[in-house]
Amino acid sequence: MLSPSEHTAFSKKIGVALIAPGGYPLDEQVLGRGILALQQQGCVVYNYYDGATKYQRFGGTDAGRVAQIVAAIENPQVQVVMAMRGSYGMSRLLPLLDFERITASKKIFVGHSDFTAFQLALLAQTGFPSFAGPMLCSDFGDATLSEFTISHFWQSLRQPEQTLEVVASGNPEVSVEGMLWGGNLAMINHLIGTPYFPQIEDGILFIEDIGEHPYRIERMMLQLQYAGILDRQRAIVMGKFSQYQLAEHDNGYDFDAMLAYLRSHISVPILTGLPFGHIRDKLTLPVGGHAKLVSGFDGFQLHLSGTLVLS
Repeated sequence: MLSPSEHTAFSKKIGVALIAPGGYPLDEQVLGRGILALQQQGCVVYNYYDGATKYQRFGGTDAGRVAQIVAAIENPQVQVVMAMRGSYGMSRLLPLLDFERITASKKIFVGHSDFTAFQLALLAQTGFPSFAGPMLCSDFGDATLSEFTISHFWQSLRQPEQTLEVVASGNPEVSVEGMLWGGNLAMINHLIGTPYFPQIEDGILFIEDIGEHPYRIERMMLQLQYAGILDRQRAIVMGKFSQYQLAEHDNGYDFDAMLAYLRSHISVPILTGLPFGHIRDKLTLPVGGHAKLVSGFDGFQLHLSGTLVLS
């Protein structure tokens, strides 16, 4: 993969628009570091977040955050629109967005966590792909950048096809292909039964979350199962489920116990080990791209294609 410095060496100036559709940056130093990191990697940064207009826990009023998105898509110098952070707030904006207008802009949208709501809504409403990947505050604004995360992000935006090799044991043998979709599990569950939930047949669903106890993960997965969504997929790939705490009264019920239960009650193969989620070293994944998944004894291979790339 390309290092951040190698990216700078060959790239044209890339216009990156920053938006805060959910929470606002909690640390101005992190915001500044993130902007500087993008600039050092050959980007022209257009920051549409104004700290003076933050509202309650959000990066602005609902109308103000919609205006950030509109400004980003209307700027002809912008190729990439990046969410600053997740938290909560994207759900409020979905009925206020013109998804056809967003799609017509042909921008590359990237983020994860709460931004999953935007990505799935965009896919459901127009079929337009986006990228589940790094955000400004948690990734580009880190005091020490993850070379893995940043390099794979730029690689994903440059290459129309790529093959990922993941080392992971204990997974079933699988050879399937279909649309890659998913993101944050709580946000996926949140959209069930709404016009913002994509109806994917024979897809490959990837999931992750943060601060969710295994029983909550199980409960959300069962909701997807009972709604008939999981049976329509060809495989489920679990990323990282981080920062949860077990309790004494769990009495041996942990992530592995939960996973064993799901595998015994869900017919679709479930894989673990995908380097994606609320973690330092994360892949960038095309939401709405095409994937071929081949799993063996000691790992799996994910071939990705059909994505947007920088011109």
